[in-house]
Amino acid sequence: MAVLNKIRQRSVFLIIIIALALFSFVLADVIRNGGMASQSSQNTIATVNGNEIGREEFAREVEAFERNMGNNMSTTQAVNRIWEQKLRQVILEEEVEKLGIRAGEAQVTQLVRTQMANNPNFTNEAGMFDENRLREYVANLKETSPQAYEQWQQFTSNLAETAKMNSYYNMVGAGVGATLIEGEQAYRLQNDNINMKFVQVPYSSVPDSEVEVTKSDIKSYLDNHSSRFETEASRSLQYVIFEESASGDDKTEAKETLNSLRNQRVEYNAAVGANDTLAGFDNTDDYATFVGNNSDLPFENRFKFRNDFSGNNAEAIFSLNEGETYGPYEENGYWKLSKVIQTKNIPDSVKASHILVTYQGSQLGAGVSRSKEEAQVLADSIAGVVKGDNAKFAELASEFSADGSNKEQGGDLGYFVPGTMIPAFDNYVFDNSTGDVGVVETPLGYHVISIDDQTEAARAVKVATIAKEIQASEKTMNNLFNEVTKFEISASEGDFGDIAKQGNYEVRTVKDVKALEENIPGAGAQRRVIQWAFEDEAKVGDVRRFETNNGYVVAQLTSKRDKGLMSVEEASGEVTPILRKEKKAKLIKDRLKGSSLQEIANNQGVSVQNADAVNLSSPTLAGAGEEPEVVGAVFSLEPGKVSSPIAGEKGVYVAELVSKFEAPTMDSYKGFAQQESAARRAQATMRIFDALKKKAEIEDNRARFY
Repeated sequence: MAVLNKIRQRSVFLIIIIALALFSFVLADVIRNGGMASQSSQNTIATVNGNEIGREEFAREVEAFERNMGNNMSTTQAVNRIWEQKLRQVILEEEVEKLGIRAGEAQVTQLVRTQMANNPNFTNEAGMFDENRLREYVANLKETSPQAYEQWQQFTSNLAETAKMNSYYNMVGAGVGATLIEGEQAYRLQNDNINMKFVQVPYSSVPDSEVEVTKSDIKSYLDNHSSRFETEASRSLQYVIFEESASGDDKTEAKETLNSLRNQRVEYNAAVGANDTLAGFDNTDDYATFVGNNSDLPFENRFKFRNDFSGNNAEAIFSLNEGETYGPYEENGYWKLSKVIQTKNIPDSVKASHILVTYQGSQLGAGVSRSKEEAQVLADSIAGVVKGDNAKFAELASEFSADGSNKEQGGDLGYFVPGTMIPAFDNYVFDNSTGDVGVVETPLGYHVISIDDQTEAARAVKVATIAKEIQASEKTMNNLFNEVTKFEISASEGDFGDIAKQGNYEVRTVKDVKALEENIPGAGAQRRVIQWAFEDEAKVGDVRRFETNNGYVVAQLTSKRDKGLMSVEEASGEVTPILRKEKKAKLIKDRLKGSSLQEIANNQGVSVQNADAVNLSSPTLAGAGEEPEVVGAVFSLEPGKVSSPIAGEKGVYVAELVSKFEAPTMDSYKGFAQQESAARRAQATMRIFDALKKKAEIEDNRARFY
């Protein structure tokens, strides 16, 4: 009671404490999510120049795109595809609105005409598009089907947007072109050429040890070329894969389970209150049912030839006599027992034709009035006519067959192998001879069949196989979970690499993954791992376990890089070779001595090389590759003159212009100017979006949601 009295006395104080705790919790969440305005950010995928892309609308488009693509695209790939579409739409629509571009009725009508030109509903007797028919169709939609009319309005609205985009691109293209002088330049670049001699001293002639690239050198280069080394935020990880695989005990258990199915067994039947004796694989009479009830793989009710079998056990199985069993054998993750249940000599392929006669109640009998008995009489009658004159088969197929896929081809089914057709159909064509005509009933109806051709008969076997998948048992999975958990805890407390080495685990690394990537080399699609690495709470050194489709991944975050200019260390791999080449070029230039090419070549231990018919459009030197700076410098020389040392792509060059050929002057360069204009316009329409995207202010929040 004394305790309760104290609580009552201090109740106001306790309420204040609890309220403050709740307030601090809410405040921390608000701060973490960007302030009070963060509620809108929770529903915004991105903001582009102040225009918000809503989460719900974006998600609907992603889901629709995934449905259309089936299983051919992951969610992350779909998100990225829709993102590019939305980004293009928002940025270009903003430009179109700024310019006041509108789609005229005539433009939309022309696009409708183009879209509907081949639609027979909107063409006249002459096969030409009839605008009046289209108007009648739209008016009818408006009166009879509001939903369809709304879809039509959406269709024309989309065409209007297309018309505006076309106008915008046309305006951009109209502002890009080439003058006649530029046309002449293009002509000269392609047709003026030179013959030259050169000496190349390759950069590889200077050992790397002779040049030093310092951190300050790299820093200066980054400062002077900052736009080239802007990078997205990225993370680096190291990880260990734990695969869920069956143990030796699991394999043994699966094999024993398979062996237990061979002999008959007695099982209690609770329904009748008595024991049942069940046939085993060795003495069953109904292999299809036995395999269906006891195997992890389905029964294949077809004959197979030798080339239908593959793998190490193929020859042994095919060579069995009827009634013999092979196994157990391990194959593709299963223990298997295979038994040859029937053998016969049959053609490996047959060419046949058929006429399908359907009736009420057959699978393809919708809308058919004839009874089953009438269908059988008709089929027998057709067969009788064909047996008397097979030449009439095609004509009768065209008139009577319900198989629309081949009736106009005389019912021709082409060549097919055993097991392709419905069993009754299959049995008839492979058990009878070329030229035979008969009637076969299947769930589709009655087939009048003509066997047109058969290949030479060969041995075929029908095999019944029972299989048990080799899977990790619950005990094995529990042991793996314990192993993974132990490693996760140890790696969190100690050195990840050392702990992995002690357990003989392979450590894999992945560097500079971006926020919206999903694949980790060696581990496949592991989107959740990358999402974790980009969470605000994730710190360098953190370790986390993730479930995968076939086991676990334990990952450690090893580094975080924010968006911005690369650090010296990060850029070193790319910048060091550039600076090393520059320093080698300076050393080589300082060492070059001589007044002629031959003298320079002798001093450097290289040879003088020739390059003929070189032009600026394709500045390639035989034996040296593309060297645009070298070729450009030599073009500026007078014949017989030797250049100063030139730093090229592969080395330092000294060159001499032997002769120059200037292409004949043309009366007009209009054709070249037009070609250049077309090329520039094509590039402009492709590059305009990239330019606008670079200029746009984009806040991309996709990684929060996907």
